[in-house]
Amino acid sequence: MTSAVNLDHGAAEEFSEHGTQRKLGGLSLKILTAAALTFSTYQLVVAGFHPLSSLVIRSLHVGFLVAITFILYPAFKHGTRLSRVPATDWVLAAGGFAMAFYHWVFEAELIQRSGDPTSIDLVVGTAMVLLVFEAARRILGLALPLVCGSFLLYGFFGQYLPEAIAHRGYGFDQIIGQLFLGTEGIFGIPTLVSATYIFLFILFGSFLEHAGMIQLFNSLALGLVGHAQGGPAKVAVFSSGMMGTISGSGVANVLTVGQFTIPLMKRFGYSSIFAGAVEATASMGGQIMPPVMGAVAFIMAETLNVPYADIVKAAVIPAFLYYFTAFWMVHLEAGRMKLMGLPKDQCPNPWKALKDNWYLVLPLAGLVWMLFHGFTPMFAGMVGLALTAILILGAAIAARISVTAFRYVFWLAIGLASSLFVEYGIYPVLAIITALVAQCFAIKGGMKTLHTMKMSLVDGAKQALAVGVACAIVGVIIGVLTLTGAASSFAGFILEIGEKSLFASLVLTMVVCLILGMGIPTIPNYIITSSIAAPALLKLGVPLIVSHMFVFYFGIMADLTPPVALAAFAAASIAKASPMKIGFKATQIAIAGFVVPYMAIYDPALMLQGEAGWLAVVYIVFKAILAIVLWGMAAIGYLWTPLKWLERGFVAVASVMLVAAIPLTDEIGFAMAAVFFIWHRWQSRRTPVTT
Repeated sequence: MTSAVNLDHGAAEEFSEHGTQRKLGGLSLKILTAAALTFSTYQLVVAGFHPLSSLVIRSLHVGFLVAITFILYPAFKHGTRLSRVPATDWVLAAGGFAMAFYHWVFEAELIQRSGDPTSIDLVVGTAMVLLVFEAARRILGLALPLVCGSFLLYGFFGQYLPEAIAHRGYGFDQIIGQLFLGTEGIFGIPTLVSATYIFLFILFGSFLEHAGMIQLFNSLALGLVGHAQGGPAKVAVFSSGMMGTISGSGVANVLTVGQFTIPLMKRFGYSSIFAGAVEATASMGGQIMPPVMGAVAFIMAETLNVPYADIVKAAVIPAFLYYFTAFWMVHLEAGRMKLMGLPKDQCPNPWKALKDNWYLVLPLAGLVWMLFHGFTPMFAGMVGLALTAILILGAAIAARISVTAFRYVFWLAIGLASSLFVEYGIYPVLAIITALVAQCFAIKGGMKTLHTMKMSLVDGAKQALAVGVACAIVGVIIGVLTLTGAASSFAGFILEIGEKSLFASLVLTMVVCLILGMGIPTIPNYIITSSIAAPALLKLGVPLIVSHMFVFYFGIMADLTPPVALAAFAAASIAKASPMKIGFKATQIAIAGFVVPYMAIYDPALMLQGEAGWLAVVYIVFKAILAIVLWGMAAIGYLWTPLKWLERGFVAVASVMLVAAIPLTDEIGFAMAAVFFIWHRWQSRRTPVTT
């Protein structure tokens, strides 16, 4: 099933989540590879030994991000030779990297003159902020830099605005000092999380992908659901959901898994629009799928100062409901169109695939276990990464051992050795990895394995660029909001509306999230809206985690919602269909992503928050599932037989009744659902089956 993972570069060039990358060779490629390897090595040293102060770690992280971005991404997509790096970009890359050492070299002096920056401080700070803006423009497009730039202009000129939104005025030195010299600007909490948790988990996903995890996921999905009714679409949902657990990137999922699933769906009878919409919906769900959750979970945990496991716990039921919705929708569509699955003899045996590659699941299982047993995300990520490296190297060595029994003893020894990390720290694990690397030099095929390790480090560094640069530039917004106190103005506006109607304030927050999401990735979208809107929702009585999950979910939904739906555009490049039509269909399929946040606001038990018992949780989950089942029937127009428009309207109303948090609506919804199921079952038995 190698076709499942071979990315069609033509499609990738036609649409990319981020900017156009240069196709380098020769010396430029060697420098880029060396820079990416150094970046990954630096991050591993930081995670394992934490040798520097927090601000220096953040500053060097941003320096690597800026340097590699200027080498890899051109200033303009068109009219630029993508096979070489112009001298200006080499200068910008070197300058950005050199200035990243400013906080390290002058650390003591900067602490002593805190609040009183010198001219050199301001020059270096201004240059670094401008380089971050340019790096963000190249890799993320204009939308995010324009939004952040508007906040920066507000910091400089906000005193001239109407009194309701004006501030007292701040000098140039105050603003640059806020953005560059402290931990409230581009080196704020988002950059800290990017430099610690996020990079490790991106690297972890890169190692698993190179080890063959995508092939394993596709084999499991094909073997378990490929032969079922509408199997190809169910494979897309299943495979994209599993892939989301390690990548956390919706558009990247579309451009990898979608290369296999979208043509497969089309070949078995699904329309291009529906096939693209299913893949876009399933891939975007990866950002709400524990344990990685698109890296936002780490930022949320750090911002709220709560254990990471609490964030994951709150996301489990909504993630299940999201994928249940997608699975139910494709099942009904397959029934309506009489679409069958793949022949069973063409589907791989999932248990054989798992038996042959069971060791790939160990790092992911170990990661989840550690996160739920009180270990920090950084420590859990390091253990998972070390275990993955040991398994990749061990697999190459074990393949050379002919005695089967000895192989299993060898695997057991590797597993036990990796557990030393938990007990004694990184040093014994480094010794094990070093010994395995040395052994790889001595065996046939060992160099190929070492090359896989090298490319995992290089690709991990490249994949971290977009997230890291986004975290850095969003620090401009956080810095300005912190300096001016402007967030309280918008929060006050939401509170004023909320006094009259909590629902109206939720709708306003949702609209803001969807608008900001037009071209802005999920992480900066969450950071912006959580800084502005989430505190207001908290004051309105919404539980802390639920208020942040609300803005997080609608930041994700922005990537599916037209007119700017990045996941839909990515799917359209493969499906060869209208991205707008795919976006509207994906919005219909992903209805749970729009409904569940509202249900959780009015009943926090849906996110396992509050003091409600397990009966309350079972009730709200059952109600949500029934509402999703009814909505699917209304949207697709099918259950056992096709539904008439009147019947579709009836079940749609029943679904709304179950979602609405108004007295007696639940009872009305349950009664309407019961009446419909009895009526439709009776009607379907009377209707002759046609072939």
